[in-house]
Amino acid sequence: MAETSSAPSAPHVSVETDHATITALSVGPMDNNVYVVTCRETGDQLLIDAANDADRIEALLADLPGQVTTIMTTHQHPDHVQALEAVHAAHPGVPTAVGRDDAPALPVAPDILVDDGDTLRVGNLTLDAIHLIGHTPGSIALALSDTDADHPQPRTHLFTGDCLFPGGVGKTWKPEDFVTLYRDVSTKLFGRYADDTEVYPGHGSGTTLGAERGSLAEWEKRGW
Repeated sequence: MAETSSAPSAPHVSVETDHATITALSVGPMDNNVYVVTCRETGDQLLIDAANDADRIEALLADLPGQVTTIMTTHQHPDHVQALEAVHAAHPGVPTAVGRDDAPALPVAPDILVDDGDTLRVGNLTLDAIHLIGHTPGSIALALSDTDADHPQPRTHLFTGDCLFPGGVGKTWKPEDFVTLYRDVSTKLFGRYADDTEVYPGHGSGTTLGAERGSLAEWEKRGW
């Protein structure tokens, strides 16, 4: 599972939509993904998971046009927040956000408590918050829908934290946690979004919902 990978950090890569640029940077010994979503019209940026290597995150931000306006943490696990204090300190006044049920575990008291169905505004972009229970109590996925040169109809870009990877849902520690996570991923992600939806996980390589949809029954049967 990508969550336990020890792959070396890779250079950042970017994807452009008509209104956003999505930049990914792999950091730390667990191949954590840091994402920066930039509104191309205003330059406002959402930083997703200040996971590790604060100096590399800051170097990336310095290279990108725009300014961070929100720092979002997908969930409470330590490997996703090791650079949070340093990055937050480097951007005073920029609000931090996290799912309500994971807030007490963060090293920085969040300014925004995110619930299912909330939206985050980043310049002229709107990202929908999706609460997924099981990997942690308060994990939040974010959905951005936009058109691009190859997709004249809007498609969705899903930032799933550690709740969905290529090949399965995220790690759980009790059978009942797997049941809730599988249920939420099945209904709130696969049941809502189309096959061309791009998935940006918290570790490792991305995928699409279409590439994974045919394996849902297998995941449920094996229980992980």
